[in-house]
Amino acid sequence: MSNEKQVIGILGGGQLARMMVLEGAPLGAAFRIVDTAETPCAAQFAPTERADWRDLEALAPFAEAIDVATFDFENVPAETAQWLTEHVRVHPGPQALAVAQDRMAEKTLFREIGLDTARFAAIDTRADLDRALEEIGVPAILKTRRLGYDGKGQFRLRDVADADAAWDALGEQAAQHGLILESFVPFDYEVSVIAVRGRDGDFRTWPLTRNWHADGILSLSLAPAPGTEAIADTAFAHARTLAERLSYVGVFALELFVKDGRVLGNEMAPRVHNSGHWTYDGAVTSQFQNHVRAVLGLPLGDTAVRGCSVMFNWIGAMPDMATALAVDDVHWHDYGKSPRPGRKVGHATVCGPDFATVRARVQALAEALGRVEQAAPLLELPVS
Repeated sequence: MSNEKQVIGILGGGQLARMMVLEGAPLGAAFRIVDTAETPCAAQFAPTERADWRDLEALAPFAEAIDVATFDFENVPAETAQWLTEHVRVHPGPQALAVAQDRMAEKTLFREIGLDTARFAAIDTRADLDRALEEIGVPAILKTRRLGYDGKGQFRLRDVADADAAWDALGEQAAQHGLILESFVPFDYEVSVIAVRGRDGDFRTWPLTRNWHADGILSLSLAPAPGTEAIADTAFAHARTLAERLSYVGVFALELFVKDGRVLGNEMAPRVHNSGHWTYDGAVTSQFQNHVRAVLGLPLGDTAVRGCSVMFNWIGAMPDMATALAVDDVHWHDYGKSPRPGRKVGHATVCGPDFATVRARVQALAEALGRVEQAAPLLELPVS
């Protein structure tokens, strides 16, 4: 690749696009963004236009103005991604989007590559639900096959008697997109693999990240995840196989449940990921810069950590920044969004040379901001 400035088009203008722009600018990359919203938060840093994902006529000038297209939102229609391939390079490709957009296709692919999952069944009718409950049992989770994220589009059945309420909540979507019933996994903990694959097939991972959720939304991430040495090689091997199967280019996340030392596939996100935000401050090369490198065909950067990192996700409203920055090695990220319940508006990364140091800083930060309850799961971990 020459030093000529390349233009990256990003479909989706949220915080992921925003951080890609900020990390790609030092590489000399230029950006154009298209989003369905009029003023997404990434618009503060890159030219942005508004268009519906399916309005190909409106997307045509965008496609003509860029050298490569990528995504910060996995629910851009795979058909639109396929159309883009006729005009410009698209990374990741339409196949990866299509798989990640359909939970049945996703779980089926996991099984095909040897990654075990919870038991699951396709649900198109109320009779399907009754039959699947007999086979899978309870507790179980009924989910939309498409368009569900951050805990949306899900209903947990604790008893067979919950079937009526579950169907009332989600049954209307069965005819349009289909549903999936999954057995509930009483997992010990959840981890994610944040991985990147270049155009040349070079594959790299950051250390495993341990994650905690609240109300279906990521609340805390810790990397490197302590006590995961026995599963790390298996987790990374599954991620590599998945990337090669999809001819993937760019960064992606593979979310895994860990139960009794065994990994189970939960979800794949074909984009930079919330649980990899810590890499911005805690790794030699962030997920955002490596994604830009990958889609432009540049050599990938080192994914080693600089120590230990914890990410706090700020949901709904930002805490007080000055209070947070009084704690050593706290890095502040405000997405420039207006407050709204359930909305990801920013995050903070707490860094340090080791877990004991970071744990003490997390406790100080949580106490200063009144977030001890949010930090509690991490503070319960032993310091070895």
